[in-house]
Amino acid sequence: MSITIKLPEELINQLSEFDKHTGEIMDAALTAGAKVACKQAKTNLSFAIGSGTKEPSQSTGELVRALGVTPVKPDRDGWNVRVGFAEPRRDGKSNAMVANILEYGSRKHNQPARPFMKPAADSTKAAAKAEIKRVFDEEAKKYLKMKG
Repeated sequence: MSITIKLPEELINQLSEFDKHTGEIMDAALTAGAKVACKQAKTNLSFAIGSGTKEPSQSTGELVRALGVTPVKPDRDGWNVRVGFAEPRRDGKSNAMVANILEYGSRKHNQPARPFMKPAADSTKAAAKAEIKRVFDEEAKKYLKMKG
C-alpha cells in the first residue's frame, strides 16, 4: 500500500524561485557572518602589531588594510567564504607570510607569536553563526514569501 502526496502548486513555485536565488542568498548570509569574524580579526591584528597598545608602532597599516573577506564560492562541501589577506604587499612580500609570522612567531626572526586570527575565529564563532542564520532567514523570506 502507498500514499501519494502532491505538493501544492504555489509551494512548488516558491521552492523553484528560491532555488534560482540560492547563490545570492548564500552570498549575503556567509558574507555577513565572515564580516563578524573579520572585524574582530582586524581589532586583534591592530593590537598584535602595536597600534592597539601604548607602545610605539612601526606598522604602516598595510596588513590591517589587506585583511578582508573573499567572495563566496561553491565548493565540494557546499559554500565557502574566507577571511584572509589580499596580495601582494607594496614591497613585494606576501601579506599571508607576514601574518603567519605574527600569528605563530618565528625563531629565525626572534619574533614571539602574537595570535590574532585563531582568537578572532574562536571568539566570534557563535555570533558569526547567528548572523549567518539571521541574514539567511531574511533573504529566504523574500523568495519563499514566509510570514512572521
